[in-house]
Amino acid sequence: MSTPAPPLRAVGRAFARLRRSGRLEPWVYLAPALAVLGALLVYPLYQLVLVSFYDYRQPQVTGAEPLRFSGWENYRTLLGDPQFWEVLGNTVVFAGACVTGTIAVGGCLAVLATRLSAWVRTLLFLVALGAWATPAVTGSAVWLFLFDPSLGPVNQALVGIGLTGFEGHSWTYTKWSAFGLVLSQVVWCSFPFVMVTLYAGIRAIPGEVIEAARLDGASTGRVALSVMLPMLRPAMAVVTIQSIIWDFKIFTQIYIMTGGGGIAGQNLVLNVYAYQQAFASGQYGLGSAIGVVTTALLLVISLVYLRALRRQGEVL
Repeated sequence: MSTPAPPLRAVGRAFARLRRSGRLEPWVYLAPALAVLGALLVYPLYQLVLVSFYDYRQPQVTGAEPLRFSGWENYRTLLGDPQFWEVLGNTVVFAGACVTGTIAVGGCLAVLATRLSAWVRTLLFLVALGAWATPAVTGSAVWLFLFDPSLGPVNQALVGIGLTGFEGHSWTYTKWSAFGLVLSQVVWCSFPFVMVTLYAGIRAIPGEVIEAARLDGASTGRVALSVMLPMLRPAMAVVTIQSIIWDFKIFTQIYIMTGGGGIAGQNLVLNVYAYQQAFASGQYGLGSAIGVVTTALLLVISLVYLRALRRQGEVL
């Protein structure tokens, strides 16, 4: 009866079989990227999850008190806090509106770009990419100036056309007015990515397909909805998931334009709420728990969206 091969020899044989079959080669090329992702993404995420299970506050940071494992206590505190559920609702509604607005504006401009002359299209892209390249802090400051109650040109223009109710009007005083102001800034700085991506997808559609639809009498809107949109599903998946991730994680625009979350925290979203709990209140464990919940929500939303596309027969 033969003795089993030592573990190292068995591993070597399995490695040789993978190399001969060609299955190992892709992993060799991916190894540097996986190593970078592990260092920049996996390890910080592990630390985030780990801290969320500890009573980690300012006394523990300074060493005045020992670090204490609290298990699920931070999550129980979070889920039992009515403000958390309000902030979660704000985040979902606000992010959904931002994603919808960004894709609508970017998609319409992508279709429009296919109908423009070369120099007008180039000008449109340059202006759009300028908005995309503007830092979030700068864009937020510019938007606040445009809608300033006293000196903002928007209020002055509205008053100039006879809408006297906007004299001295504060766009950040009420909850939904402030969210609408931030939403407009987010859409302004985000639509160029959607526009450029979808424009590239439209250019990849065979011209014969679009021409046949137009010969059949289809309008531009009908061509966009019935011909272009089904063929743009892979590109739409990319821009939708990217927009969901970006808009769920918004921090800078909300923090700057609403003064840290609005009056009495009416404009708080999850990222700003996590910042307040972790750094303003010194409850780092609770702030980490909010970060874990936010990451889990993003993963669930993305997976549900991809699963829906797969059920429609889309190859991703």
